[in-house]
Order: sequence, then structure tokens, then C-alpha cells
Amino acid sequence: MAHWLVKSEPSVWSWDDQVAAGAKGTPWDGVKNHTAKLNMMAMKAGEQVFFYHSNEGLAVVGIVEVIKEHYPWKPGEPWVLVDFKAVKPLPKPVTLAAVKAEPSLAKMSLVTSFRLSVQPVSDAEWEIVCRMGGL
Repeated sequence: MAHWLVKSEPSVWSWDDQVAAGAKGTPWDGVKNHTAKLNMMAMKAGEQVFFYHSNEGLAVVGIVEVIKEHYPWKPGEPWVLVDFKAVKPLPKPVTLAAVKAEPSLAKMSLVTSFRLSVQPVSDAEWEIVCRMGGL
């Protein structure tokens, strides 16, 4: 199983909004970047995903799960959606500054491809960020 990270501006869609969506989850939309789209297309049901607050907060705040694999966003458009449901919050949000300060995360996409809204996360990176977040 792969791991991922998705970014959302809290003023547009926050962790609290994701939690409020409940077990039915919600589609992840607004992604109009080819690399991010390919990452979404690679996601499989059951995979775990870090939920990152971008622009405000700059921190991994929770974990969501892929509950529906990619499907077309709108007819005739090349973009896709993936549905997520909230799994659990991180007891301690892991800030971008903390990630950058951790030498073993120097190659993490969050550091090297900061602007990419949907990113792969290696198993080792997943374990480190979870530990940093109190899981």
C-alpha cells in the first residue's frame, strides 16, 4: 500500500470540514495539475493519506483514507476526483518547519515539491511524520 499527502487551504476545506463529512466522505476536487492528477489516479481504496493545511497553518493535521478511487470530475475534462473520509487527527500537528528540520525528511516531496497539492509519501516518511505527530 502506498501513502500520500493532500493539501487544502483551511479557509476552503479544513480538517474540521473533512471530519464533518463523516463516514460517507467527500470528493477531493480542485486539482488541476498533471502530476497531482497522476498521483490521484495511482491511489487505491484503503490507502492512508496525510491531510495538510496549506497557506494557513502549514501542518499535517490528520489522516484520511481513500474510499473511492479516481473517477472523472466533469465530462470532457481531463481532471479526476478521489473520495476520502477522515480517519483520525494527529494529536500534535506536524508543521512544515518541523518537517524541514528533520534531516531524515530532507527528500520528502513536502520539502522538495512544496507547491504540489497531491504527493507520494514513502513508508519511512510516513512512520516518521506519524511519530512526530504523536501516533
